[in-house]
Amino acid sequence: MTITYEWRGDIDNGALNALHAEGFGGSVGVVDWRGRLERHSVGWVCAWDRGELVGFVNVAWDGGVHAFLLDTVVATRCRGGGVGTTLVRLAAEGARSAGCHWLHVDFEEHLRAFHLDACGFRATAAGLIAL
Repeated sequence: MTITYEWRGDIDNGALNALHAEGFGGSVGVVDWRGRLERHSVGWVCAWDRGELVGFVNVAWDGGVHAFLLDTVVATRCRGGGVGTTLVRLAAEGARSAGCHWLHVDFEEHLRAFHLDACGFRATAAGLIAL
């Protein structure tokens, strides 16, 4: 397996919908990822294995200095080999290069070690309202 990474890679909606369904459960959706990314994201990182999309992270932003990681996902067969941490590292580099000063991430408790230990985020106080 040889993984390559690409900042603002060419996204195929079908491939990303399938990867998203694999990573987060549920059926394969029909999300227009290309449109969503162009409207709301400073960038994104794709991970490829011989032309197959095996990892993705979206870097949404506020149009200023704050960027937000969303939809971090790695194909099941590629987990545990550093693909996720590389996606996040490259997302941080891309956001920094775009002029962002802060990279935020929300995560479920079972992902705490990944985000805080493996990726270098630090814990902060935050609030959330379920809408």
